[in-house]
Amino acid sequence: MKLEDEIKQSKFKNEYHKLSVNIIYTANWLSHYHEKHCKKFDITPEQFNLLRILRGQRPKPVTVNLLIERMLNKMSNASRLVEKLRRKGFVERQTNETDRRSCDVGITKKGLALLAELDKAEDEWNKMISHVPEKEAKTINIFLDKLRK
Repeated sequence: MKLEDEIKQSKFKNEYHKLSVNIIYTANWLSHYHEKHCKKFDITPEQFNLLRILRGQRPKPVTVNLLIERMLNKMSNASRLVEKLRRKGFVERQTNETDRRSCDVGITKKGLALLAELDKAEDEWNKMISHVPEKEAKTINIFLDKLRK
């Protein structure tokens, strides 16, 4: 559906203004569905992001600072998210042997099992954008990378 129809606005200052609004609207639209997807598993999208980072670094534990660098949402409180995931049994945290002020974080078997379930459900989530041909998706990805330069 066209942006104008979605937000009931027919005029924009210019195409750049419309582009900005369209990107923000679309990001929020995707975030809403991502939140619904994660909620089924009693985690937030930010917690899901941390678990995926940890799975990618496995078996090596990582510091909270590395998690912060790699997170999609830089405004998230990584230490708080790690603690919530630890209480749920999805991650483990240990004091770093070389820097006692730092913690090492690793994903547990329970965390890996949760991600395996989320991976199966992710196919359903991706269906909402699968109507875009792969070639066009690649073009959009190139465009978005260019936009952030």
